[in-house]
Amino acid sequence: MFANYHTHTSRCKHAVGEDKEYVEAAIRGGMKVLGFSDHCPWVYENDFVSGCRMEPSKLDDYIDSIQALKKAYAKDIKIYLGFESEYIPELMEAQDKLLKDYPIDYMILGQHFVSPEPYGNYTGVPTHDEDYLREYVDLIMEGMESGRYKYVAHPDLIHFTGNQQLYDEQMLRLCQYLKKKNVPVEINLLGVYEQRHYTSEHFLNIAKQAGNSVIVGVDAHSPDRLERTDIHEQCFQMAKDSGLQVIEVLDGLNV
Repeated sequence: MFANYHTHTSRCKHAVGEDKEYVEAAIRGGMKVLGFSDHCPWVYENDFVSGCRMEPSKLDDYIDSIQALKKAYAKDIKIYLGFESEYIPELMEAQDKLLKDYPIDYMILGQHFVSPEPYGNYTGVPTHDEDYLREYVDLIMEGMESGRYKYVAHPDLIHFTGNQQLYDEQMLRLCQYLKKKNVPVEINLLGVYEQRHYTSEHFLNIAKQAGNSVIVGVDAHSPDRLERTDIHEQCFQMAKDSGLQVIEVLDGLNV
C-alpha cells in the first residue's frame, strides 16, 4: 500500500497510540505517504463536549506534533496534515473560523452525523427512515460542492435497513455524483477488518455501475493497522473483484 490518508490520533478519544507510532508503523508497512486526518473539532454554542472527536483545545498540540513529524521523517515518508469532518451547514462558519490560521493540507468528508452531534444519531446505527437516507446523500453532495474535501470516507456508512430499491437508488445517485466530480469512493479497511456493514460488496457493485474509482482508507485508530499488509491486500482484492480502479495518490497532494 503506497499511501493512506485516513489516520486518527488519540486526541479523538477513541484511538490509541502516539503519533510517532503511527508514522513508524506506516513505514514498516511499506507506505510512502501518510495523511493524518483526525476527527475535526466543532465549535458548539452550548459548550457541548464531544466524546468522539478532538476538542478545540487540542488543535495546537495536533498541528505542532504532525508538523514536527513531517520534518523528522522527511527522508522516510511524506506526511500530510489533515482532518476528517462531517458537513453540517449550521456549524461550518464557526469551524472555518477555528481552522483558518492553521496549515492544513487536506480534509476528508466522513458523514457520521447529519445534524449537530448533541441532537443527532450516529449514521452507522440501523435505520429505515427514508428521509434520513436522502438527507445523508444530500449533505455529502452539498459538502463536496463546497470544495473543502478531497474525498468521502466510508460513503456507505449509513446503515439503512429499509427499502432496498430506495437504498440502491440513493447510493447510485451519490456514486454518479462522485464520478462526475472525479472523486474516488473509499474502501474502508476498519469496516472490512471488523466485519462492519461497510464497505460492502453490494455498495462496490453500485460504484462499478457508476464507473467510480476507489481509494483504500485504513481509518487507523491504532498504529498496527498501518502495517497489516494482509488486510491492505484484502481491500485491494475487493476492488479487483468488483472491477474498480484503485487510486493511491490524491489529486493536489504532491508525493
